[in-house]
Amino acid sequence: MIQIKDKRECCGCSACVQKCPKECILMIEDGEGFLYPAVNTDLCVDCGICEKVCPFINISESSVPKSVFAVKNPNEEERMKSSSGGVFISLAKYVISIGGEIFGAVFDECWEVRHVCAETYSVVQNMMGSKYVQSRIENTYIEARQILEQGRVVLFSGTPCQIAGLRKFLGKDYPNLLTVDFVCHGVPSAGVWRRYLREICNEEVVQSARRAAVGKNSVLTSSINAIPVITGIEFRDKTMHGWKKFSFVVRKESVSKADKNTVLLSDIFNKNPFMKGFLANIYLRPSCYACKCKKGNSHSDITIGDFWGIGNTNSDFDDDKGVSAVMVNTSKGEDYFRRLDLETHNCCLSDVVNGNRAYNESAKKHPKRERFYILLNKGYPISKAVEDCLYIPFYLKTFRFGKRCVRKIIKILSV
Repeated sequence: MIQIKDKRECCGCSACVQKCPKECILMIEDGEGFLYPAVNTDLCVDCGICEKVCPFINISESSVPKSVFAVKNPNEEERMKSSSGGVFISLAKYVISIGGEIFGAVFDECWEVRHVCAETYSVVQNMMGSKYVQSRIENTYIEARQILEQGRVVLFSGTPCQIAGLRKFLGKDYPNLLTVDFVCHGVPSAGVWRRYLREICNEEVVQSARRAAVGKNSVLTSSINAIPVITGIEFRDKTMHGWKKFSFVVRKESVSKADKNTVLLSDIFNKNPFMKGFLANIYLRPSCYACKCKKGNSHSDITIGDFWGIGNTNSDFDDDKGVSAVMVNTSKGEDYFRRLDLETHNCCLSDVVNGNRAYNESAKKHPKRERFYILLNKGYPISKAVEDCLYIPFYLKTFRFGKRCVRKIIKILSV
């Protein structure tokens, strides 16, 4: 029976939920906004199947990629809509063209993230781009198995732990299954994301009310408009400042019929409160600080990610519109990858890892993570709680600056 005594030991893949023959396990959200399995002990027969499919209990061995590439999609429109080089959409289009189906993460009607199945390009487009929130996997492992048993090709994309969970759930390798994961920094809380969206929408309401109240003798709240309708979210918008200085953008419904969308919020990634908290590892899932799916442990066929540092390896290949690092891990992955129309450049794994420590290493837990959730429970907005956790006293800044200066002097003198 699955019993979560240490939350670092559960990645939330839900393989146990979908495999349970008695259907007595549910995913329940905890106080931090993460989903964990809860067993109905009245129905459980203690068969142990749930434990056998857990990727964190049954850890796979690490693997080494068969080949590594820097990659760009020659379709510039697709590349600009992608987080990096546009590899996923190229794979997905090929699988659709041979009658296959795609599983990936999309925003739902509430702008939360969930996995769905798609067999058309219009739906697959919604899977493009990074979504820095843990997706609800729901019953997609069961759905994927049903399609595989019909003999159709399935491309299943997800985090390394989700791919590891799928493989444990299936229990065997299907020749018509192509698995794709990515270099994962860690997954933020869906609960924190939900709260952040509410906050930015409410802030827009207040600002609209203030603008409407200027010059009028009226109570502020009487001028408050309706909650803005979100029409689009891009965690990695490259159109404004390029790939390396991507922007976090939220779009809302426009009051003008001529223009369907307008920008509700646009921040460079290192200025946005939610992104700052995510990149500082303040509200990642506890298992992300002790991830057991690094170094190819998911055994995906293909791993993709941003090729940070491509300018040092091949400056001619870098146009600041996005370059993917692609690790082809299996012969099946090689077979699919060579069928794609992509611009490629052969590389070494070390070239990728130098700019992507997350390929080998778990995220380091932020020292003020617990304080962040305490502040949220006290009613602090996300932006203030993140600001508090990232605050560094002046004396400590001075001390760190001094240490950096000393290291530079020693380096110069040792040459």
